[in-house]
Amino acid sequence: MRKEILYMLLIGTLSLSFAACQKNNPESTTKEREIAERKITLNVRNPKVEISKQFEQLVQAYERENPNIDIQIETVGGATDDLSDLKAQIAAGTGPDIFTNNGYENAKLWRKYLENLSDQPWVKNAYKDTLSPVTFNEEIYGMPINLEGYGFIYNKDLFKQAEISTIPKTLTELREASEQLQKAGITPFANGYYEEWILGVLLSNIAFAQQEDPNTFIKNLNSGTEKITNNQQFKDIIDLLDLTIEYGNDNPLTTDYNMEMNLFATGASAMMLQGNWVQPMIDQISPDMNIGFLPIPINDERKNDALVVSVSNYWVVNKQSTPEKKKEAKKFLNWMVSSQQGQTFMTEKFKFIPAFKNIESNHSGPLAKDTLVYYKEGKTMNSNWFHFPVGVKEEFGSSIQLYVGKQLDRDQLLQEFQKSWNSAASQ
Repeated sequence: MRKEILYMLLIGTLSLSFAACQKNNPESTTKEREIAERKITLNVRNPKVEISKQFEQLVQAYERENPNIDIQIETVGGATDDLSDLKAQIAAGTGPDIFTNNGYENAKLWRKYLENLSDQPWVKNAYKDTLSPVTFNEEIYGMPINLEGYGFIYNKDLFKQAEISTIPKTLTELREASEQLQKAGITPFANGYYEEWILGVLLSNIAFAQQEDPNTFIKNLNSGTEKITNNQQFKDIIDLLDLTIEYGNDNPLTTDYNMEMNLFATGASAMMLQGNWVQPMIDQISPDMNIGFLPIPINDERKNDALVVSVSNYWVVNKQSTPEKKKEAKKFLNWMVSSQQGQTFMTEKFKFIPAFKNIESNHSGPLAKDTLVYYKEGKTMNSNWFHFPVGVKEEFGSSIQLYVGKQLDRDQLLQEFQKSWNSAASQ
């Protein structure tokens, strides 16, 4: 009984002592309370579904270093990224603190909502040409996410299995390679044509990129002195589209982004029209897959031997956000490209090709490596959709889907292209 009483007295004494310690030294609890009270929440719209998990890990790393910051992520992309919800949020003054913009026409359209980032530390390290699409009156309104290249991604092992030893660089050579793959029991193309952006952006852009002077061609379309209906390059991309359908998977119009990735990454097909941004998705399904890039040939001219390389998106800060949130948003963006941890995520986890000269890109994967080879050899084409009138690429994509579904013939598709351009250019 004495032992029990002594034990109870001891516990009571320790409890009082602990309470006294907390009372006499409230530093830890006060600090926790202060952090909770002054915590700032940043809302970030991430357009890269390919790196959704990796981006969450990057955010967690940042929050550990900055316990007063809570970052909420909304990941969009593919068919869901139509910007209609973002437009509604911005119009209501409730938009995210950080989102993305394509630059050029879209940057002009959204400019009144974009914070000026000209004074940010990362500006001096960005490759000069990458800032042009978001620069107006010598003021910079966006931070490049990365450099991206696209073409036909191909499975080198399946090509070897089909005894294809030469990379196809013309439309005729691509047809011959497709025939060889099919004879070997391999489906040549994975076509995710449920995604209108693959058609309205990636495919349609080639018709513009192959013009003698794409910028002049676009200006002439706007003025009405050029027509899509009689343009050879637009007829050529339909030839390429026909080839992919003839030698592609069944039901391309119900094949979405994830299904397309699975068809390719599991070896069910040998090629797909995509960019180096899919490297993380392929790695998740088939690590160390033996892949590379082919150019996108739309005819038999040798200038087809090129990849499209550009900055496709920019991080921007919402000008409507509070001064405190804008300050923290800029700090987060700078951390992503200046800290060792941020740079490691960019190259090793995201598999990005950095748009900044201070970041090494030794671990970005085979697609990034091929993109850089084409880039350094000067065998590149431009992304031109930034200069399209707003809404055109979406309408192009929808019209091509109607063609794939046999609801339009070739001439009708060309006429739909022209109608969409005329309508958008007149607004």
